[in-house]
Amino acid sequence: MQNINPEDFRVKAPIDLSKIPTELSMNTSKSDEETALDEIQKKLSLKQDAMYAHNRHAFLICLQGMDTSGKDSLIREVFKEFNPRGVVVHSFKTPNSTELEHDYLWRHYLALPEKGKFAVFNRTHYENVLVTRVHPEYILFENLPGIEKVEDITPQFWENRMEQINNFEKHIAQNGTTILKFYFHMSKEEQRKRLLKRLEQPEDQWKFSTGDLKERELWDDYMKYYEEAINQTSKSYAPWFIIPADDKGIARYIVAKIIWKELQKLTDIKEPELDPKIKAHIDLYKDQLK
Repeated sequence: MQNINPEDFRVKAPIDLSKIPTELSMNTSKSDEETALDEIQKKLSLKQDAMYAHNRHAFLICLQGMDTSGKDSLIREVFKEFNPRGVVVHSFKTPNSTELEHDYLWRHYLALPEKGKFAVFNRTHYENVLVTRVHPEYILFENLPGIEKVEDITPQFWENRMEQINNFEKHIAQNGTTILKFYFHMSKEEQRKRLLKRLEQPEDQWKFSTGDLKERELWDDYMKYYEEAINQTSKSYAPWFIIPADDKGIARYIVAKIIWKELQKLTDIKEPELDPKIKAHIDLYKDQLK
């Protein structure tokens, strides 16, 4: 596990998802994976606590992937040692009536992390160039000028939206937020197994939706638009990482290691020093409390 290099998963040039493996060939046990993740969790926790106290930097973690790709469980496992005050998770669903009265990025601006904090977007602003491309009729709910029917949505519309997303991310990156975007690259066969498992295990049946099967039929369309979105929006200030997701344990470790590496780049992070006036009388304050 130590030999995993985070840079191997960063998108630096145009990619073809069909040629990228969904699983790493590693001779590791579940126990090995859990031990490796535990070790990096502890380091992340200490650094995140210092970042929270330092109160200058912020992290935006974006998670995208097909249904059952492991986003929810990754959040639970990777961030469970974090100081709860310093991490907020947002799961973006279908826009509500209030959100539709604003531009599509509005609700994402509202959820951006405060200084010193992590924000995790479980599904992100990229839904606006993924789900809406597979289902362009959804755009009509945005009530945009000049778009009365699906045929009014031109290729230039999508080009503009990609540019808007790039500008959104560049703006927040230039103002102190580190952006890391993860695509959970799962095989269609692995998704079939996970959906079937949900149906076979009574405690997981509540997670199943018939909509999962309908979207599964559109798998090739989703792969096409994921590939286009990643290729057009993986920038130095907001990189995409393609995470092989058929093995959840390894996927969690890779994401944790990438976050750890990016945190280490922030060399100015340090916990605030105690006010000299308080420090000079610290023994007196101790005595008062004893």
